[in-house]
Amino acid sequence: MDAHLKSLANISMALSAAEEFLDDSANLNARDQLDAAAEGLSELRGRWPEMSPAERTVVGKTAAPLRDRLDAGRARLPKLSALTQVAPLPGEEDDDDGGPVAGEEAPVGADGTAAGNGDLLPPAA
Repeated sequence: MDAHLKSLANISMALSAAEEFLDDSANLNARDQLDAAAEGLSELRGRWPEMSPAERTVVGKTAAPLRDRLDAGRARLPKLSALTQVAPLPGEEDDDDGGPVAGEEAPVGADGTAAGNGDLLPPAA
């Protein structure tokens, strides 16, 4: 029973930390604490078949409000999103010298020089 009570206490502390992080808008830290609490509840759920009826009563009555706090904390987190398109930074467009992109061969003029910059390239075979 002691191990179950310690697990419940650790879950409660993780949820309290998450709630404080959410109040401070430290969402990444809050997410980590919420994940730790969810993992703790999952571990308790895995130990459920081994518990006696008395242990199940105590753990069940204590874990239910913790689960509610976990759900409420997750509801407060902003949704994650990924940028699909990014505008170029100022000056990025000006950096393009017209040369080849890494992995591409430079265009070759009829005289064997690189087109546009006059560099001598070995003759094509």
